[in-house]
Formats: sequence, structure tokens, C-alpha cells
Amino acid sequence: MFSIFSTARYKFGRSETLAVCLDVSLVLWFLWLLILGALPCRALAPSDYYNHIVFDNSITPDYYYYSSGRSVFPSTVQLISGGLPVDTKTFFTPPNALRLQWRSVKGGSWETEVRAVSMRNRSPDFRGDTLYMWCYSPEPIPASDLPVIQLEDEEHDFTAPLKLDGMTGDLAAKRWVQLRLALDKFATASIHPFQPRKLHSVHFGQNTSDDTPRTLIIDEIKIDDRSAASPVSPEIRNPLPPPQNVQAKGYDRHIDVRWDPVEDNDLQSYAIYRSMGGHNFQPVGIQTAGINRYTDFLGRSGVTAAYRIRAVDRAYRQSAFSSVASSSTRELSDDELLTMLQEACFRYYWEGAHPIAGATMENIPGDDRIVPTGATGFGIMALVVGVDRGFITREQGIQRLTQILDFLEKVPRYHGAWPHFLNGYTAQSMLVFGMFDNGGDLVETSFLMEGLLTARQYFKGASADEQGLYRRITQLWEAVEWDWYRRSPQDDALLWHWSPQWSWYIDHRLTGFNETMITYLLAIASPTHAVPADLYYTGWAGQSRAAIAYRSGWSGSTEGDQYRNGHTYYGIKLDVGVGTGGPLFFTQYSFMGFDSRGIHDRYTDYFENNRNIALINLAYCEANPGHFQGYGPQDWGLTASDDQLGYLAHAPNLASDDGTITPTGALSSFPYTPEASMAALKFFYRELGDRLWGVYGPRDAFNLGRNWFSPTYMGLDQAPIVVMVENHRTGLIWKMFMSNPEIQPMLDKIGFQHDKAANTAGTTR
Repeated sequence: MFSIFSTARYKFGRSETLAVCLDVSLVLWFLWLLILGALPCRALAPSDYYNHIVFDNSITPDYYYYSSGRSVFPSTVQLISGGLPVDTKTFFTPPNALRLQWRSVKGGSWETEVRAVSMRNRSPDFRGDTLYMWCYSPEPIPASDLPVIQLEDEEHDFTAPLKLDGMTGDLAAKRWVQLRLALDKFATASIHPFQPRKLHSVHFGQNTSDDTPRTLIIDEIKIDDRSAASPVSPEIRNPLPPPQNVQAKGYDRHIDVRWDPVEDNDLQSYAIYRSMGGHNFQPVGIQTAGINRYTDFLGRSGVTAAYRIRAVDRAYRQSAFSSVASSSTRELSDDELLTMLQEACFRYYWEGAHPIAGATMENIPGDDRIVPTGATGFGIMALVVGVDRGFITREQGIQRLTQILDFLEKVPRYHGAWPHFLNGYTAQSMLVFGMFDNGGDLVETSFLMEGLLTARQYFKGASADEQGLYRRITQLWEAVEWDWYRRSPQDDALLWHWSPQWSWYIDHRLTGFNETMITYLLAIASPTHAVPADLYYTGWAGQSRAAIAYRSGWSGSTEGDQYRNGHTYYGIKLDVGVGTGGPLFFTQYSFMGFDSRGIHDRYTDYFENNRNIALINLAYCEANPGHFQGYGPQDWGLTASDDQLGYLAHAPNLASDDGTITPTGALSSFPYTPEASMAALKFFYRELGDRLWGVYGPRDAFNLGRNWFSPTYMGLDQAPIVVMVENHRTGLIWKMFMSNPEIQPMLDKIGFQHDKAANTAGTTR
């Protein structure tokens, strides 16, 4: 096994390229280098890491999703399902690298592509003057027989092939070599200039036709400044300090390792070492700077492992080892699995919150500026669960909520409503959805208020701090002008947006059944700017032409377009909802705080209706009409999330289903389908955990047929898991929200009545 953690010597090539070779014979020299090193340089912040890294590791161990290739006979290139194979035994940074195997023959050709990972709301912005990559070959390769390299940007402008035979010497066998290619040596070959900051992909292709099988292991492709990331520097610097306070905690199938952050402006990442016997520590993974936790999925219970951590700088020099921390996995009960799930997802809102605002990040990794108001409300409800479960202390919860309120009180508001997105650093609106969305967003505001009102009732103690929180939340609540978003007394529905520049230009009416029920409930409940209760029936449940057109327009179905549905799907009757019910977040966002058990309006008991939507979703995945890989009674949950191609509101119909499962769908349905949701949890964790489970619990989505697992977590998806699991277990968030004095009078005004035989228990399925 060869890795970054071998010892090293250094070899200089031409001025455009530096080749760094690792040689196991020079142990003492490498240790000397670790001690002396180079002077500190600019830090890689969590977001900055992705302004440099093109490839570091593959989530999947067989082939890399973000790669492709093709060959023309008689040349060949090895591919698995159209992508580059992943090597899990030979790597520079653990746990894997890319394996490029080819044969270049006259008359043929081959090409492979490694794409930069794309993230929603984050445009590529690669920074640096040099392209780096680490290479290893089991056999010597003459420089003239190395592949050519071409670069392509987001606009599909590209460079001419760059031959490596003039850039480096022959590649020796069984040594890691870092190629350093100055970007100004890549000449544009497209009709528009190639933009390295907008790098989309790195291409490798056929060079000389030597008709010889070749293998090249490629790892750590990145763009960086040569002056800052040089592995050899004439300056003398102190090494990075080793991580302190390393702790390990075992769970059912994984061990969670955490440590205190290393405060050094040259930190790039952490290297995690594991020993299964207390000695011979082996590298198992890396973690980016800014995240001080690592999830080591061992795959079985009854395993003991020990860990040591090293800090790594931009030139891949490592600190000394940390102290050792060890723990063991053990079989967890179902109740313990739920606590494990909640605690992991809660960390997204605790450890992953915006450092200045304290509010929720849109996605991690992502754009570190973007704070969504709705997901911040969800995060506040998760904060309440975290305090009640003992994940943090009550004092810590109060401090974090105070930080969030400090932020919310100074950001722009539009007749009391917050915008959809805020800049966590500047407290200004961020126009993520375009220039017309530069005002208030009433739905996001209602999600935020759902969380704030829950916290108002939970932090209701006699202390001055808690009384202050109650007062401040009440002031924010009373300042929302819900009636303004009716536009005029004659309008029969609320509108989603208003802008001081564009007025009602977006003109998006709020029509159910979808995620916006809570907006009507809070608008009617408002003590200062209430709308009439009959707007619930003309707006949310309206049957006007506009309402019917709205429902059929987004769903493509006339079933349920008049709010009532009444059809049966997979033997399950749906009272309310369009088509087969839509994505599962319809049953979650408004019902994280609103407890609909045992009550009904003119149309349905919404707890029962939501349960039926979840059961239809489950039954659809069991039937699997699209024949997608993995679907079944344990692998289900169609709801909105990013997928391989972008954002899609995945739902149980062939038009809205592409084989992508979003774990929050099934896991946030615990109150409705406890047994089926528990089966999904065990499948996601125990069967897919090596690819799906991370520091914040399950990754956002996956598609088994396409071998794709999301590289991100989302603020809208982790909190519903925390909250709805808690509602299933204790009803805590329901109790807190419903205890607000404005809620019951609102339900009375609308006409909600108690069911004659209220069933408040979950389904037995």
C-alpha cells in the first residue's frame, strides 16, 4: 500500500513543472522536513478548499461517478460503467485514487474526463496559477508515452493538448510523483479563451502509439498558487501543530472521531489513521479544514479501533501525530439508533452553522455565505431537540438562539417578512433565485416563525435570558404583516412574494396541497396582522379557476386539482392532494410544528392524510414501475433534493422519479410510518453506510442505478429528520408549537374539529 504517508525525497524538473517523488528509503530526511517545513501561508477555509480541489477521493469504491471515457479501436482504455475505476489499495490521500489504464495503438484513440464536482448555488471559482496532480505507476513509463492533458471550462472552451514529455522526466516505478503544470502553458484551442477559474474538467488522452499497456494512478488533482503550495520552500517554518483533544465514540456500525481545530493559516486538511490492534496505524481518510470530525464506517458491531490524527498543509506536509483515541462499535437497539440519527443530523445545525449568523447553511459543502431563512427555522426546532436530548446544554442552546436573533433583527425585512436567502456575513439579502426575488418571501418567513414560536415556548423559563428570548421572538412575530401579502381585501389568496422594486411582479399565489399550509395557519393566527379565517378555504383549499389551474399546472394531473382527491392509489385512499400526493416534504414542513393528530377541517384529518401520502410513496417504491435499482420496502422515500442532474421534486410518479432516493423522505415520515421508516433507517445506515453515512448523518440523496451519492448535505433535509423523529418519540416539537396561545383560537376560527375516534398512534406497517 502506498500513500501520502510514505517518506519522501524531492526531484526538480523544468521550470514549468515540479515532480516530487516519494522514496521509502529517506525516512530521516522526511522527518527533518516535517520539523522544518516552510513559512505559514494563506489558509484554506472550508469553502476555499473547493476553490482548489478538482479530485481528492471518490465516495464510491468501484468507479468514480464524475468521470467518463471512450476509446476507438484498436486503442483501449479501461472503464467501469463508463467511468474511471477507483483504486482503493494504492492512493496518495486515503482512502482511494483514480486508476487510468490504457493502450495507445496507431489508428485508434482514447480519452477520459475527470469533472470537478458541481454544487448547487456554487459556481466554479478555481484559484491559483498551477495545476497539480499526484501520479504513481507500478511500472516505469517513459515521459514520451505519458498521456496528453487538456482542460475544459464551464463554457466548454478548451485548451490544446499539452504533452508531458517536455514537462517532466520519465516516470519511475512505484513512486508517487507530483506533476506541477503552470496554467499559462495551456494554450486555448477553442474559439473563445479558456477560463481556468471556471474549470469544468481535466481530460487525459492518447499521446504516442507505443502499443504497450500502461497504468497510471492519479490522485489529488487541484489548482493552487505555486508560491504557496510548493512542497519545497527555501524558507524555514514550524510544522503544523498536531490536533488536540482527540475523542472517539462507537455506534452500531461506525466510530465517530472528533478533535479540536488546528488554528494555523496553512491548514488544508486532516489525515485520519486507524489501528485495529493498537499499533501499525494505517491511513483511512481525510477531512477538510473547518470540519473537525470524521466518520469511520466499519460495517459491523463488536469492533475496536484506535485513531490518531495529523494536520496537513497545502504542500501535503503533515504535523506530528495526535494522541490516541479508541472506541468500539456495538449493536444498538432501535431506540438507540434513533438517538444516533438525531444527534448526527443535529450537528449540521450546531457544528455546521454559519460562524457569524449562527443560522443554517443552505448546503454543506457549498457557498458559505448563503443562509436560508426557512431552513434556519427548521434548525431552531432542531436546536430545541438538541437541548432536550442533551446533545448540548440549555445554556448553549440559549446562546445560539441569541446569536440567531441578533442576526435576524438586523437583516432586511419587507413588511415584516424576511427574504428567502441572506448573506450570513453581511446580513443582506442574497438574490439566489434571480433579480425579481429581491423582497419578502412569506413561505420562508412562515417556516422561520414556526421554529421561532416553538423556541419561544421551550425557552420560557424565569431567567432574564429566557424572558428576553420570549420578548424578542414575540416582537419579530408581531412585526410580520401577513395581511399585506394578501395584496388587497378583495384577493382570495395570499401571495408568496413582494418586492419594493417589483411589487407583486412574481404573482405566485399560495394554493394547497403542498408545503405552504403553515403560512395560512400563521397568517390567521397573527395577533397583529391577521387575515380572515375564510382565506384558508378560498386560498389554501380554494376551488377557483386560478387554484385549479395552479394544481394541475405543477402536477400534470387533474386528480386533486380541486383540492379534494378521493382516488385510491395502491389500495390507499387519498382525501386531499394532487395526483399520488406529491413529494414527501409536503407532509413534513408545515407539520413539524403543527400537530394535526385527531383533528380535521372540512376535508380530512391531515395526520391520516399525510400518513396515506407516505404509504402511497412506500407502495410506489415497492411496486417500482420505473424499474429503478434498489427500490423496495427498505429503500424508499421520494421527495425534493438535488440529484445527479440538478434539483428535482422527486415524487411517486414516472414523470417525477429518476431513481433518486432522498433519505429525509422516509426518515422524516417516522410519525406516519414508524416500522417502514425504521426499515429504511437500517438499510440506509447498515447496508449503504460506507457511502451514505457521514459527519451529519445520511448524505442528501443517492441513486443506486447510477452509482451516485450526493457529496452534500442540505439544511432543508437534515432538520426534518431530527424534528419528526422527535415528534414520533415524544411529540416535543408538536407540544411546544401548539402551546403558543395564538394557535388554538386560529384552529377554532378555521373550524377544525376533534375526530370522534382520534387515532394519534403511528401506523403498524
